[in-house]
Amino acid sequence: MLSDTQPQGQPHGSSRPPPVGQVHPPLRRALLWIWTNLFGSVWNSVLTLVVLWLLFVIGRGMLGWLVLDARTAPATLRECIDAGGACWAFLQDKWRLILFGTYPHEQHWRPALALALFASLVIASCVPASWATVERRRWMFGIWLLGMGGVIVLMSGGFGLPEVPVRLWSGLPLTVLLAVVGMVSCFFLAILLALGRRSSMPVVRWLCIVYIEVIRGVPLISLLFMANIMTPLILPADVVVPNLVRAQIAFIMFFAAYLAEVIRGGLQAIPASQYAACKALGMGYWTSMIFVILPQALRIVIPSMVNLFIAMFKDTSLVIVISMLDLLGTANAAKADPAWMGLFMEAYFFIAVIYVLVCASMSWYSRWTERRIGSRQSRSA
Repeated sequence: MLSDTQPQGQPHGSSRPPPVGQVHPPLRRALLWIWTNLFGSVWNSVLTLVVLWLLFVIGRGMLGWLVLDARTAPATLRECIDAGGACWAFLQDKWRLILFGTYPHEQHWRPALALALFASLVIASCVPASWATVERRRWMFGIWLLGMGGVIVLMSGGFGLPEVPVRLWSGLPLTVLLAVVGMVSCFFLAILLALGRRSSMPVVRWLCIVYIEVIRGVPLISLLFMANIMTPLILPADVVVPNLVRAQIAFIMFFAAYLAEVIRGGLQAIPASQYAACKALGMGYWTSMIFVILPQALRIVIPSMVNLFIAMFKDTSLVIVISMLDLLGTANAAKADPAWMGLFMEAYFFIAVIYVLVCASMSWYSRWTERRIGSRQSRSA
């Protein structure tokens, strides 16, 4: 039974917008939210005050180190040490070495352009409309092939550009190259491994199981050492494989094994009715997997896949053990300059900002993709 104040036609208990005169202004709504969520109870109030105090203490120290006591160029090592703050003069002097490493100094525009091309390819691939139709997918595949060819030409030389050996590739371009090529390649290899592990053919299934379990049972550093040391011993003497290619193969093999188990978990989460429906429609194995099963399984494991890709981007720093200078390696090389001996926080802070920006971007994009897929599924339902 409706109450006396409940208008006719309005469901009991439903929320109604308040009259225009009672709408809170933005400031009042913000204060109301703060009071309700941060000081709604005694424990919330205590926790909020403790967090605010910690933020004040940490923020005051960071402000002093980053801005108030910092020194910019021209400044000497002694002036920076006496000031007690960040020595941005060091980064002003060494930022190109940190970003591009041992690449020839006068040719730094080439890795910078290669990074811009890489970023353009990744951003274009993150737009859902780029893969909406089969024709657009073909275009994107062709654009990626041309883009990767352009990156290789820019980095190695050719078409009038001076040749630069692969051993001189270092810094941020090396990190991005290892991460992006590794993510794309291990993704497709992981799909094949996940399907092979669930295959009804015993030979294929056991080969995939052995590969996954063996690779996951050894650390990545051991694979990098094996790729660097054992490859020249296995291949003929006249076949020379660059360190970059060896490290790239090790990354692909290692993370494909982990990603295969993530995808296999998504495949197991698909109801048996989906497989039965595909058989009832007369769809073949690969047709049902490509167009029905895998799209659903990959949606389920988006958070786990992105988590693995973030780990892969950060683990590129391990190539330093095989004498390759990634972003972390070039930062270590920069702080080894006798003119700036003793400074290290500035270099690590600089590369930490780069790592955080890239990893946070991947995490944000995965959450956006999950929300987009969820809203689309709710509309279709």
